[in-house]
Amino acid sequence: MNHGLKTKIPVIVGPTASGKTALSVALAKITSGEIVSADSRQIYTHMDIGTDKPGKELRASIPHHFIDIKLPSEYYTAGEFGREAELQVKTILQNGHLPIVVGGSGLYLRALTDGLFGPKVSDLKVKQDLQKRVEKEGLDTLYHYLQKVDQITANRLHPNDAQRIIRALEVYQISGLPLSKHHSAQQRKNKLNWYFIGLRWPREVLYKRIEDRIDIMIQKGLVDEVRQLRSMGFTSELNSLQTVGYQEIFDVLDNTINLEVAINEIKKNSRRYAKRQITWFGRDERINWYDIDAEFNISATAKIIKNRIRIDR
Repeated sequence: MNHGLKTKIPVIVGPTASGKTALSVALAKITSGEIVSADSRQIYTHMDIGTDKPGKELRASIPHHFIDIKLPSEYYTAGEFGREAELQVKTILQNGHLPIVVGGSGLYLRALTDGLFGPKVSDLKVKQDLQKRVEKEGLDTLYHYLQKVDQITANRLHPNDAQRIIRALEVYQISGLPLSKHHSAQQRKNKLNWYFIGLRWPREVLYKRIEDRIDIMIQKGLVDEVRQLRSMGFTSELNSLQTVGYQEIFDVLDNTINLEVAINEIKKNSRRYAKRQITWFGRDERINWYDIDAEFNISATAKIIKNRIRIDR
């Protein structure tokens, strides 16, 4: 199958446990596809069970990109992902294969499909973490940090301007680019033709799928996975491990809560995360929604999508 820059590139989105991975694999099998993962946690090694990472056998049979590319102690921004994933998508196309983007990390997907630039770069958690640093370390420390990473912006800000200093560092930490670079850049036009596919479930069915998945993660050994991560020196303070499923199990290992309470917390926090994902994707008018029910026929859905991404000759 020949693919070029005019090819409709499927971007499969939706909340956690909505069947994105299964659909991407089914589509890859019938389109000579390669999967580009847009998951901000599956990029990390040693975090397999808690991220529901595709198995090694599957990844050996179908090329997967952006899985296991960083240690949990390494920082990787959405902006870095966007730039590197765009190059990977173009390489896959040049090799005559179909890139299939799949993931639930809204910021990663935006970075790839739209580019990240000043006004749109925002992440509440990053902002809150920076505000906590101001409280703990003082504004001077953050201003000196800004001087190191973005001298141009630091020079035009007053050292006591907490709001703008935090904003500039928020942009830098998300995108990997100084705010001054964003101000000088135009919105990126990557000439790629994205076809957005959203998987939408009845809320109660989705929540049941989430809860079942978490029970399976526990059975597979999530507690041992977190124990192993800790033994390797990866702590709960790391950005990568401030993640639903991992934080609660760290609390179990610290004897703060018992496993039963932790499982209920993971389920509750996962439902909340799914709700935030639904809200995020619900704002994107480009998404073609596929209403799914308990009888989700993955292969039939993959065939429908394959027909819809074909280019009219």
